[in-house]
Amino acid sequence: MGDTTQVSGLDPETLRRKYLAERDKRLTVDRAAGYVSPEGALARYLEDPYVQGAARPAVVEEVDAALIGAGFGGLQTAVHLAKLGVDNFKIIDKAGDVGGVWYWNRYPGASCDIESYVYMPLLEEMGYVPTEKYTRGPEIFRYAQSIAERFDLYRRALLSTQVEELRWDETAGRWRIRTDRGDLISARFVCLGTGVLQSVRLPAIPGIESFEGHSFHTSRWDYAYTGGDPTGGLDGLGDKRVGIVGTGATAVQCIPHLGAAAKHLYVFQRTPAAVPVRDNRPTDRAWAESLAPGWHKHRIENFNNLICGVPQEDDLVADGWTEVLGRISVDLQGVNDASPDRQLADFAYMEKVRQRVDEVVRDPATAEALKPWFNIMCKRPCFHDQYLPVFNQPNVSLVDTNGLGIERIEGRTVWAGGQAYELDCLIYASGFDFQGGNLAQRNRFEVYGRGGRGLTDKWAGGMTTLFGYFNHGFPNLFNQTATQAGLTSNVTHGLGEAGKIFAQMVRYGLSNGVKAFDATTQAEIAWTDRLRAMAGARTRYDLECTPGYYNNEGKPAEFEGLNSFYPEGAAAFIRLMDDWVSDGRFEGLDLARAGVAVTA
Repeated sequence: MGDTTQVSGLDPETLRRKYLAERDKRLTVDRAAGYVSPEGALARYLEDPYVQGAARPAVVEEVDAALIGAGFGGLQTAVHLAKLGVDNFKIIDKAGDVGGVWYWNRYPGASCDIESYVYMPLLEEMGYVPTEKYTRGPEIFRYAQSIAERFDLYRRALLSTQVEELRWDETAGRWRIRTDRGDLISARFVCLGTGVLQSVRLPAIPGIESFEGHSFHTSRWDYAYTGGDPTGGLDGLGDKRVGIVGTGATAVQCIPHLGAAAKHLYVFQRTPAAVPVRDNRPTDRAWAESLAPGWHKHRIENFNNLICGVPQEDDLVADGWTEVLGRISVDLQGVNDASPDRQLADFAYMEKVRQRVDEVVRDPATAEALKPWFNIMCKRPCFHDQYLPVFNQPNVSLVDTNGLGIERIEGRTVWAGGQAYELDCLIYASGFDFQGGNLAQRNRFEVYGRGGRGLTDKWAGGMTTLFGYFNHGFPNLFNQTATQAGLTSNVTHGLGEAGKIFAQMVRYGLSNGVKAFDATTQAEIAWTDRLRAMAGARTRYDLECTPGYYNNEGKPAEFEGLNSFYPEGAAAFIRLMDDWVSDGRFEGLDLARAGVAVTA
């Protein structure tokens, strides 16, 4: 990369002051309170536009395990259970089909931003190789369906079904699960696989509920209005003035299609995204045919080790992620020290990102507004090749709000920066709640453990868990999460590792007569203390970041060690959990709490 002063013409201290100034202007607004949950008049943004759940009789059934969520987390967990001979389980999901985020996110341009050869799970078991390095949403959704078909999961699934309550029955040693379809499922073990990013959030714009034009969230794309399909061709927008709120990963992918179709597109930006080159390409069929047994696991582990700072002989993926996380910046957990040399490399990389904006975007004012002034992992990078050129089109306007967001909505008018924008359609690319402690709000149901205590109440002051997975007072409940666990950019890998642990615990419990396993209070305290003790490097990095979901909207100290991630990184966390399971003692869990003596 070279000396950053040569790359940018600015010394490191000047860049740091610029970054902090951009952060500070966005901290003048309480961003944590800048989003609202779609409730009341806004509940329509949650409606499923793809499938209307057909009437069916209520299901009353006892099972060994219940999986809440049918995304790639739930699907992998189900496959792990089946491989271990556990057949009596149910999958419950509010969506009309499997696929999780790929069921909901059918917006035009949706695709992997992690290499599909490591992102898409179970490729060797399925005998499948994706068609592109970063394959598209329809292919990923169809692949999720094929997993359910291959492993006979549809017969075990209750879809278009919203869980309303989970309640522990101490006498029976089972979880009672009620749904909005009248179902009553009694499960010995439960895995909460509701996803890292699955709870729709909307910007708290005054007047949002009274917009008189057409509006929807990107995860509920309205093709009946826009025309077209996930490949584009939005011919219903040819005479429409369209606004989109947000410039994160989803917006970066769908904005090129909106710009190609709309009479005029207004992009409302709070903070510009970092948009490096993506360089997608079709799969080399000769390479695919040459893959040896074990290639998929090896490639996934190679990628995860590199982005966690673990040296590897080869970089098999060799893309922007392994460059950014493996060689340039601190990773998501902070395992790589934020050293001066690494900071200089980060400055230099981001200056190249900003130079790319100047090279692509012709209008100097627009180009300047599109430049990100923060360290690369303050926000998720948005590798893309078609986003920046859109702003050269005469029918596309960037509305930069200088960090303040939209002021208000009145009728069909959106006000930003003192200017009025008349719109026919307003699209919210405002994302999802990110692993907050209010589980009931995120999932839209509560979990009641021993003594009738709700999990939301337990986490009122921040999450307290063992490994992020187990909760004292909530026996046989497994939280398939990254919070207080190992977060990796390749989310499906982390979900699969967690699902494997749950399946192993279920198999062990069934084989050894364990009525209930429960985390001890002492183990939870020790785990939380360990997270806090190790969290310093990432917290220092986060404090200098512009607000976003990685740093709790600019308030990282509020969830340091509680709603944060395992600071030594996902690779170290996976090794830790493998050793914990292999040891066979399940240290930190009380396996005899229900009065069943167990010799581990």
